[in-house]
Amino acid sequence: MRKTLEQSPRTASLHLPPELWGFILRLATSSCVDTTGTVSFLSLAHSHCHLYQRLAHYRAVMHTKTRLSLISKAWFAYTQEILFESVWISRAREARALAQVLSGTGPNAGCGKYIKRLHIETPTLERCDPADLRTILDCAPRLEVYSDHRSVRRNINDINSCGSRSRSSPRELLSTLAHPNNSIRRLSWTNYDDVSFHLHMSPMLETTAARLEFLELTFCAAHLQSIAKSSSLSLPTSIYSSFPCPDFTPITLTLPSLRSLKVTLDNATFQVLATWHMPSLRNLSVLSADFSYASSGFSDFFAVHGPKLTQLELGHSSSTIEEHYLTYPSHSPPPVPSFSIPLAEWCPNLKEFICSADAEWNWQNPDWIAPHVLLPTHPSLELIGIRDIDKRLRDDRTEYFGLLEQVGSLLRREAFPSLRYVRDMSWESDGMRRGVRLVRERAETSRVRTRRFGFRVRERASEREKDRGSVSRETLMVLRFWERVLERCREAGVWLEDYRGFNVTVRDLRRAEAGKGDVGEFEGC
Repeated sequence: MRKTLEQSPRTASLHLPPELWGFILRLATSSCVDTTGTVSFLSLAHSHCHLYQRLAHYRAVMHTKTRLSLISKAWFAYTQEILFESVWISRAREARALAQVLSGTGPNAGCGKYIKRLHIETPTLERCDPADLRTILDCAPRLEVYSDHRSVRRNINDINSCGSRSRSSPRELLSTLAHPNNSIRRLSWTNYDDVSFHLHMSPMLETTAARLEFLELTFCAAHLQSIAKSSSLSLPTSIYSSFPCPDFTPITLTLPSLRSLKVTLDNATFQVLATWHMPSLRNLSVLSADFSYASSGFSDFFAVHGPKLTQLELGHSSSTIEEHYLTYPSHSPPPVPSFSIPLAEWCPNLKEFICSADAEWNWQNPDWIAPHVLLPTHPSLELIGIRDIDKRLRDDRTEYFGLLEQVGSLLRREAFPSLRYVRDMSWESDGMRRGVRLVRERAETSRVRTRRFGFRVRERASEREKDRGSVSRETLMVLRFWERVLERCREAGVWLEDYRGFNVTVRDLRRAEAGKGDVGEFEGC
């Protein structure tokens, strides 16, 4: 009887339902492809940002999944869905290998049905072959998330050929994604040619419009200025008149479930998006490709969709916009001044705003720096997220006076009376604030000097790495800067947050000063 009792738990564990085993293994590998939540740009990383950290995190998770699949034949079967549910293609050879596996006759031939998320983000010289990508899409009928971040190689014969019927042409790839059997919820699409967005994007999205919740459009026109000059921007229909594709009329697209939109487009395409019906749109990230913030497309878009927005990100820094305006061609009509753009009136319900730390002094009001040249004030803004603080901390070696004044300008109640949170969006800046990034950089410098100068320097470098209580002068400068920021935030009643949304405290700075700071594992991919 005792022997039976000892064996019964082991016997019961072998007969768990496959669904329960899959749930257990998914928790063990921290693998969960959640496509039900709303995409927030406060947590979404830009393409090729933190690329190596995110890729290392993905490979570590995949390594754990692979090791679990090798335990037994039963676990191999249970882990197939977990192994293939999220795929990141980071090299052209990986796309070729995946296409061969899914289209072959091996044990993984039918695993394309498990792919829910396909993420394509590669270096510039390692872009994927569109033929391999078409094979992968044909074998992945249950795709929910598709992301292409300028990582697909284009065929020269397909560029500027809107009537192309090549199996791997942009139109055919998008047609495969928009197949009625697919339930695409999140789509990041890169437009590599000049005119095909206006010609095939709207008709193809109609088939998947009911379920689409996140849409990212990147415009990579090689001759953007020529397009802007050759097309009239007064009416949407005039955009299509100059393109050699007959029998094409613009379509007013309806996206009832779309809540987040990220666009890297020109003024002409903004004019097209202004005609789209997006009743659920709440979050918007804008990076204008031709700096046309004062043009009709930008104003028409915000006049239509601005009142619905609660989160807005303007990708261009203030200094980049002002530099473009100062160097505007003399023969071209002068742009509308930025202070005449009523962005606060166009977006009255805005709660969260994301900008870049690369702001310049306002010569009209030199006593303070606005977070962005287009949004100097807003009455209902509660959170401001700042990207690229780490770049300012690395470049500025003069006690960070300009950056401190910029952050202090956000705390002015006259400009942002409802502000409650200021968030540092940079992962590197969080590491510098904890004293970890600069310590590792100094250790790398010590190892380089060891290889150059010999044993005595190697001994001193090892002693410095062991001494966790000592920090460099650069680290102390960063910590003093954040102490002054915290003091100003405390006086204004505003919380300072890191990139994860956790509060930054004086205790964190004290731990970093004592050499006990730690960043932890990079989150998100």
